[in-house]
Amino acid sequence: MDCRLGCGACCIAPSITSPIPGMPDGKPAGERCIQLNDDNLCKLFGDPSRPKVCSDFTATIDVCSTSNEQALWLITDLESSTC
Repeated sequence: MDCRLGCGACCIAPSITSPIPGMPDGKPAGERCIQLNDDNLCKLFGDPSRPKVCSDFTATIDVCSTSNEQALWLITDLESSTC
């Protein structure tokens, strides 16, 4: 499956503990990444400064489902069950 452009759930729902440009301590779960633009597109996509955890993420139907809203819910649920 390919990422849905403009979804952004993987840049909002999970916590990211590695440094992100503009967020040196990463980000907590539920906080919008500073590198996500107004159209929910990553400003660092393809840039070497993009965190490895972000570039390693692969969209799958069981995590991203069929809509942006479902993806946000699923990833939020996964995040809360792993804390």
